[in-house]
Amino acid sequence: MLSILIPTYNYNVFELSKNLQMQCEQSGILYEIIVIDDGSGSLINEQNEKINLLPNSSFKALRKNIGRSAIRNLLAGEALYKWLLFLDADTIPVDNNLIKQYLPFANNEIKIVYGGIKYQEERPKQTHLLRWVYGNSREVVEAGERAKNPYVKILTLNFLIHKDVFKTVAFNQSIPNLRHEDTLFSYNLSQHKIKAEHVANPVYHLGLEPSEIFIRKEEQSAEVLKYLIDNNLIASNYVRVSYYRHYLNMVGLAGLTASIFKLAKKSLLKNLMGRHPSLLVFDLYRLGYLCSLKQRSK
Repeated sequence: MLSILIPTYNYNVFELSKNLQMQCEQSGILYEIIVIDDGSGSLINEQNEKINLLPNSSFKALRKNIGRSAIRNLLAGEALYKWLLFLDADTIPVDNNLIKQYLPFANNEIKIVYGGIKYQEERPKQTHLLRWVYGNSREVVEAGERAKNPYVKILTLNFLIHKDVFKTVAFNQSIPNLRHEDTLFSYNLSQHKIKAEHVANPVYHLGLEPSEIFIRKEEQSAEVLKYLIDNNLIASNYVRVSYYRHYLNMVGLAGLTASIFKLAKKSLLKNLMGRHPSLLVFDLYRLGYLCSLKQRSK
């Protein structure tokens, strides 16, 4: 009935798998748990090997990294059942009812169901603060609010999807292996008019990277976003930051924005690395960086 699919890279997923296996047993359903490490070559995989000792569970490590999109497609291809539950390795259920609360939605409808995300309440140290502030302000959204903009609000760290839907909108393996594979995935869902339900069934996201790394990932995201738009893979107004870049281009201010960004970059970074990172500053940084990419491509 349910295939639980967990892509991982250099992360211990045994406790997550054990928790999910227990929940499935308590629910009395047919299930499988498949975990694949995407070629990390990590010693952590010695711990992940214990997943193979759990009932209806398997773990394997690829010798070569195949990328964020391809690993998810591989997992779906190996799944036995028609309902697929994708969870990221650095998540953990908020309670022991994650599987039970998803089951009523695993019916005969062709759809995707997104359960949501939470962050732990404890404030992290300053070096990791930006990711926590951003996550709590932008990613933690109640189901009713998410449903108002159902596709853009889907994050691919905790979602249930019918296998036939996944075959229709599988992750695009041709895009750069950096970021925004989830954006393209949700955009394709919208283009195919796949039913998207939003429910209150969140997981905790544990993977808080240092602010410096998070900012670099956002720069990579901007580069991939520009690639997706330039190659007509998504509409320029699908993501808010690209909508504003498009507007600035239309009124001839993108170049000026890029120039101001270069002058202000150090000051923006000082705020983002500080004790009170501003999401307004973060948005200006992302927009400025995206506009600077436009300027360099001319």
